[in-house]
Amino acid sequence: MLIPRFHPLSQLYRAAVFAAAAALSLAANAAEPIKVKFSLDWRFEGPCAPFLMAQAKGYFRDEGLDVTIDSGNGSSGAVTRVATGAYDMAFADFNSLVEQESQHPGMGIKGVYMLYNSTPAAIFVLKSSGITKPEQLRGKTLAAPVFEASRKSWPALAQKAGINKDDVTWQTVDSTVSANMLVRRNVDGIANFFFTGLLNLEARGLKESDLVIFPYADYGVNLYGNTVIASKNMLDNHPEAVKGFLRALNRALKETLADPEAAVQFVKQKDQLINVALETRRLKLVIDKLVITPESRRLGLGDVDPARMQQSITTLVDAFGLKNAPDSATLFTREMLPASAERTLP
Repeated sequence: MLIPRFHPLSQLYRAAVFAAAAALSLAANAAEPIKVKFSLDWRFEGPCAPFLMAQAKGYFRDEGLDVTIDSGNGSSGAVTRVATGAYDMAFADFNSLVEQESQHPGMGIKGVYMLYNSTPAAIFVLKSSGITKPEQLRGKTLAAPVFEASRKSWPALAQKAGINKDDVTWQTVDSTVSANMLVRRNVDGIANFFFTGLLNLEARGLKESDLVIFPYADYGVNLYGNTVIASKNMLDNHPEAVKGFLRALNRALKETLADPEAAVQFVKQKDQLINVALETRRLKLVIDKLVITPESRRLGLGDVDPARMQQSITTLVDAFGLKNAPDSATLFTREMLPASAERTLP
């Protein structure tokens, strides 16, 4: 028997159909992953293995995220990418964030997971130069990319060495070119992260014994290193996505710490041309010097000591001659971190 169009049963049927369709639509929307555009600070090298692992093994997807990971051209550039809205999150030197926030207050970008517990910034010179102390760099020529974090934070080392930040001359070149220039003695030194500069120079025939290295951290520059940063939009409107990103990263990081050799294979998947042995060594240097530290053992992976952070900000503001001194709470939040138990080192 046909039911008239306006019969109550017919209306109930149509309502049920519409309700079911709406429910399916909501379910589909709920299942739609949140897109996150992420920038590294540099090329696809060993230290970025945890990010690439989290992507390749589906850890981001498990958190409802669709993450795109792009290489970078330096920490300052990575901060700028997030500041302009071109990227949602990035991996960048915390000190570059301090500088940019001081110059442009109110960006709203914050560090959310401190991966490098100490700065990897360093200056490299040839032992044959006779330079044995940072203060002997006065009047010398150094080479580095303009966005290189070691170059950006040079004023902090200069201050500790008792010289003016303008007492050196900078040549702006790519990091691979700067290594060649030092080998050829076209410059007196280069600025680079220690794990990048050392391996670049070794690849060009130098031995560590041929070099004098000035790691900033060894000369009283007690700065934090690289952190994951998130835009104001992500923190305000998608905090659960940020938390999910960090849970996925933390999961991959712990696997990376347990087996660096396996982790580097995810970098190899991204760039078939890498030297696996070299990138494995680079990753191990980062783990041993920057990730596993007394502080990270005490606080857990990703966390910071607020008092130390504020002191590092003060150091940078003084060294750079910046007008504004951002508060640590403006630049880093611990609210996005995974649970403490998940971040504990064995």
